Amino acid sequence: MGIEQRRATISVAEGMRPLVDALVASDANVDIAFWDGSTITRGTPVGTLNLRSPRAIQHITWAPRGLGVARAYVSGDIDVTGDTIAVVEQLRSSSPQQRNLSRVLPGIIRALRPLGLPRGRPEVPDIEFRPARLGVHTPWRDAAAISHHYDVSNDFYAIVLGPSMTYSCAYFASPGMDLADAQTAKHELICAKLGLGDRPGMRLLDVGCGWGSMAIHAAAEHGAHVVGITISKEQAQRARERVAAAGQADRVEIRLQDYRDINGERFDAISSIGMSEHVGRANLTRYFTLLRQSLAPHGRLLNHAISSVGGSRLPKNGFMYRYVFPDGELIDLGNTIHAMQDAGFEVRDVQSLREHYLQTLRHWVANLEHNWDDAVGLVGAERARTWRLYMAASAVGFSDAGINLHQVLGVVNASDGSSAMPAVRPA
Repeated sequence: MGIEQRRATISVAEGMRPLVDALVASDANVDIAFWDGSTITRGTPVGTLNLRSPRAIQHITWAPRGLGVARAYVSGDIDVTGDTIAVVEQLRSSSPQQRNLSRVLPGIIRALRPLGLPRGRPEVPDIEFRPARLGVHTPWRDAAAISHHYDVSNDFYAIVLGPSMTYSCAYFASPGMDLADAQTAKHELICAKLGLGDRPGMRLLDVGCGWGSMAIHAAAEHGAHVVGITISKEQAQRARERVAAAGQADRVEIRLQDYRDINGERFDAISSIGMSEHVGRANLTRYFTLLRQSLAPHGRLLNHAISSVGGSRLPKNGFMYRYVFPDGELIDLGNTIHAMQDAGFEVRDVQSLREHYLQTLRHWVANLEHNWDDAVGLVGAERARTWRLYMAASAVGFSDAGINLHQVLGVVNASDGSSAMPAVRPA
């Protein structure tokens, strides 16, 4: 039988089965549908992975270690129907590295030829990050990486994050709490740990201040005088607008400033929320040392950051690095504690909020999906799809404990060893 005859008699699902078997675990409860209408069914499906175009196979075969699947999804050649997080969770165990895809891929490609799939390298989505040849975590490289992630559209982030405009793990302190209240509870938890209510007019430095939510809360609820710093131009602009709208312009200053340029100003407390992931392990002790130098005796630092056991630097050929967090690095909790101690802090409290981040991400994914057309109108389909995939994958990571979120509280003791810490942990 000639190739043309085989094309007429074989469905895409039949031809694709060897590749599917290599990529997707047999017990993954996900249907896989193809552009000709044929389907491979696995178990009781939680959703469907839709391969809408032969270009999806090009992406997968040219970048088989997960990046190709992500590129196909970002490009719209692969889509998901059903519960996005549940589908990603089912597919997570089907790692090409574990299945030795590189060994069997040449044979699979030969088997796919009767389908008439296009050859050659597919076009890469325009939003993929291509770093300049600068040293990692130099001020210039950090500015480019931060801009890639944060300077996309303030209005887009408002859709995803909701009215709190807080891009970090919320704290669902009571059952049934909505996202906005949970973010307020998180800010209050941090303020309590930092002791901002101990006396009026305390000075707080909020490093990586985002859109100003923590700064506004500390000023409005505790009378703190706050300096918030960020290297995202769009964040700084919106944060200043929000500070003014909240009537806190006399208490809150938002600066477009790198943490390396603090220059010895004095503060009573420092919050670092979702910031140290952008610093890198090699620079972590220096980071905490610079912050330590800005604190008076009895000053406290609260570091709120995603962590992973053993630490993990995002691989440059991976989806998260290329599309989401260039130069991002998740640091082992022990290394964070060690770096804080090396910088001169006494670590007094460690708290995991892993399950809270899973719940936060479920809210963010739902916000994006419920306002999909508006989101696409603001940032384009490729970026909206990128955020949907990365947040769903992150939710799975927090669900199975592959990653965690820890708050670590450190204090600068006085020369006599006193800490001025309360005897009872803040609730």
